[in-house]
Amino acid sequence: MFRDRMEQKMPKIHPTAIVDPSAELDATVEIGAYSVVEGNVKIGGGTVLHSHVIVRSYTEIGENNQIHPFTVLGGDPQDYGYKSETITHLRIGDNNLLREGVTINRATGEGNVTIIGNNTMWMANSHAGHNAIVQDNVVCANSVALAGYAQIAPRVILSGGAMVHQFTWVGEMVMTQGKAGISSHVPPYCLLAGGINVLIGLNSVGLRRAEHISSEDHRQIKEAFDLTYRSNLSKAEVLEKMDACGDWGEAAGKFRDFIHKVVDAEKPYKRALCRFTPRAKSR
Repeated sequence: MFRDRMEQKMPKIHPTAIVDPSAELDATVEIGAYSVVEGNVKIGGGTVLHSHVIVRSYTEIGENNQIHPFTVLGGDPQDYGYKSETITHLRIGDNNLLREGVTINRATGEGNVTIIGNNTMWMANSHAGHNAIVQDNVVCANSVALAGYAQIAPRVILSGGAMVHQFTWVGEMVMTQGKAGISSHVPPYCLLAGGINVLIGLNSVGLRRAEHISSEDHRQIKEAFDLTYRSNLSKAEVLEKMDACGDWGEAAGKFRDFIHKVVDAEKPYKRALCRFTPRAKSR
């Protein structure tokens, strides 16, 4: 029995790291030099904290994440209404890559959670604020900033310096150019230019490359986009025509559902759609 205990695998923790005894670490976790892990933290198997990483209390990190120097996870929300005694959370999934200087804050409001999904990539100095929800396979390039309560759907690519306003929804497979500003809701599959709420068409290249999107899906998505932005119909009329398209598959259905969600939204999520400003003819 003594030998079994000696051979039991333990987390690999650098001597200069500071780890609270109450932190729950899988045996395969690695923690680098000068990193700090506070109490009430849970870190799953295969996750690596490189040097100078700070993980604050009430943060849960899943498996096989790579977290690079000067990242701070679970810091206090940047909210004047937050009280230090409030217990809130940050939950991060599996297989995420967080590069240097990433900051993701835990939520504001008792018991609330900031949520990061799986297979996301956060390039240097990107940020997610309190109560944000970022779903799977999202890419945040350098210096992307997501405000509190922003919600980012799967497979979104936010290019360098893009900013997302609080209480804003960004639909699935949206892509932005660098320095794009978003304070209105963005329907799925769209492409934004480097301005404020400037939508210039569909993310056609991304749609063609996506293995789960067929050519018929692409056609239906374009039909939904044209009804929304090229028909000069009211939102109620657009939705009436969309609801009549019984042959639409799941992909176009997500576009339709998003428009329904925006029309039915209540404050503080009651916002317009991004405006359409066509540029060169889309491919």
